[in-house]
Amino acid sequence: MPKLKTKSGAKKRFKITGTGKVLYAQAGKRHGMIKRTNKQIRNLRGTSVMFKSDGDNIIKYFLPNG
Repeated sequence: MPKLKTKSGAKKRFKITGTGKVLYAQAGKRHGMIKRTNKQIRNLRGTSVMFKSDGDNIIKYFLPNG
């Protein structure tokens, strides 16, 4: 059976931590900041850890080689 290729879009969007968790960038900060509260904008900074079940699917189907 041939090797599974890593999805190139997933390479750019997700990062796997040393313990196997998946980090992702927060959505919702591309445009329309004027209508959001300062608290919303502040809380959307940085990265978040994905829920385990979702992260496992990302690793299995999109990032098989880590």
